[in-house]
Amino acid sequence: MAKNSTIASVLAFEKKLVPSDGFMYGTTWQERNKPEAIQPLKLREKSVRGTISNRLKPAIKGDPLKLNAEVEKPNLQRVDSCALGENQDTLKLRFTLKVLSNIQTPSACNSKAFNETYSQAANDYIAAEGFKELAKRYAINIANARFLWRNRVGVENLEVHVKQLNQDSEKSWTFNAGKIGLRDFESTLPEIDELATEIANALSGKEDFLLLEINAFAQVGIAQDVYPSEELVLDKSTAKDKKSKILYHIDGIAGMHSQKIGNALRTIDTWYPDYPETNTPIAIEPYGAVTNLGTAYRNPKAKADFFTLFDKFATGETLPTKNDEHYVMAVLVRGGVFGESGKD
Repeated sequence: MAKNSTIASVLAFEKKLVPSDGFMYGTTWQERNKPEAIQPLKLREKSVRGTISNRLKPAIKGDPLKLNAEVEKPNLQRVDSCALGENQDTLKLRFTLKVLSNIQTPSACNSKAFNETYSQAANDYIAAEGFKELAKRYAINIANARFLWRNRVGVENLEVHVKQLNQDSEKSWTFNAGKIGLRDFESTLPEIDELATEIANALSGKEDFLLLEINAFAQVGIAQDVYPSEELVLDKSTAKDKKSKILYHIDGIAGMHSQKIGNALRTIDTWYPDYPETNTPIAIEPYGAVTNLGTAYRNPKAKADFFTLFDKFATGETLPTKNDEHYVMAVLVRGGVFGESGKD
């Protein structure tokens, strides 16, 4: 494909939603608001003897003697785990979130003409929409504790405390997260609207930035397992003493990657073509990629991918729907490198 001369070859945007890593603590539901009753969670190492559970070759499946021989082989594993203490029933996850402004200015752009048309389009969007729709969706994903991922499943109580940390601000909100769904972005709770207004003000430049402290409490049960982020194991060796599952920690405290928290916060895309059938929001991505399903929901052939829409939006063309504009701006909030390559 030939280079599109109207698009900058060097083009990048800094992310505007900047979460910290998440720190994990254990406590009890009754004492969740008492700092002295909250303790950092540590990782534990286990050595276990697993059983053969993978699919076997037909020759082994059909021969009982060979199958018995496979079963007898030890499947030794060293793994990390994390659990609440014997007297704890509640997980606390704490992180901060910074929301930045100035989305109308790329962090890098080598085309003056493109920069002018893009900045005009972005300013027109801000004037017309004020980031209200995106901010409401981000606020809902904070309020419903989507960022807890697997830790959100099977909980008896779920609560999210949000505090604004900007200087001279004393605003705070508390949400009964278990009552706020993961599929619905039409919530009318006044607390969500208030939080969304603060986020929208930062994104649109009415405020320079917004800084939030977020504490989520999930009553998962006495001594139950909890789930920090899992580290990518780059060591491809097959040494038997190698640890097969490595969990993330920050200076000894079990933690969750900021990238995983960010993915949850931007799981707001209900505008992709297959949404009426799936009824599942996906994370904002240029091609609508959902890696655990091996699917890209925004295929360029359908002209629903970010680059097809952005090239039109940034050069002054009108997009087919207002939702397409929301999607394009959400990808820019996500940030990334979007220059047009000079190669065919």
